[in-house]
Amino acid sequence: MTDLRPRLPSPLQEVADDRFERHGVRLLLKRDDLIHPELIGNKWRKLVPNLERAAGRTLLTFGGAYSNHLRATAAAGRLLGLPTVGVVRGDELAGRPLNPSLARCAADGMRLHFTDRAAYRRKAEPETLAALLRAAGAEDAYVVPEGGSNTLAVRGCRALGEELRGRADVVALACGTGGTLAGLAAGLAPQQRALGIPVLKGGFLGEEIQALQQRAFGARRGDWRLDERFHFGGYARVPAELDAFADDFERRHGIPLERLYVAKSLYALVTLAEEGAFAPGTRLAAVVTGAPFGG
Repeated sequence: MTDLRPRLPSPLQEVADDRFERHGVRLLLKRDDLIHPELIGNKWRKLVPNLERAAGRTLLTFGGAYSNHLRATAAAGRLLGLPTVGVVRGDELAGRPLNPSLARCAADGMRLHFTDRAAYRRKAEPETLAALLRAAGAEDAYVVPEGGSNTLAVRGCRALGEELRGRADVVALACGTGGTLAGLAAGLAPQQRALGIPVLKGGFLGEEIQALQQRAFGARRGDWRLDERFHFGGYARVPAELDAFADDFERRHGIPLERLYVAKSLYALVTLAEEGAFAPGTRLAAVVTGAPFGG
């Protein structure tokens, strides 16, 4: 695993931003985007425990056409010489040219298997999963769920919270499948709060996070909540307003912003600060969980 050696703990960088300062809030960026050049941020924290458990077996996982998780898994496979299979949502994509994200997966050696959306929704059911493994020719593979969020990943992300103990009052991050927040909240000190910004609409994530914590730790852990208002229409939706916000943040602070997760979380925090959600004197840490594709 030497090719996956990380930069840990990741840096905690304070930035001067008048949108927070005028409300008495200090903004800190937890630069998990600097952990590893290819397994960026929470992808390193979630994947490495599973790579160790796989012990050289083929790794099979799931994702949509623009999945950061698929790209990270493919990169890990290339770095470790480990075969990888990506089950991609949408069999209609099979006959089309690969988008840049899936093309990167293929270039890193990942074998892509496209499946219909109905089967993809049922992939956690044992019979459907077995059929998907047979269809992909990977019946003996080690399976990692969509987004990488399983018990091993949640326990791996607990270290993120532990790195922030005593260094912030509120820790915020964007959430896809919820595994990072589930682990982070468990690692924080009792007086700290975790805030998740879901990037998918649907209102289902709270139950998912509780279930992940139950499986990983035996009970709900930590003080955490979600604000469901900032998905901008759903995953991979980047309207002009969000893109303009991200461009402005980059000009202010010189930090490239990944749009699908990080920009949404920071937009949410600016809005919440304007709403008075954070008491004066609050140390607010935003986790930079990823970097722009190709950045």
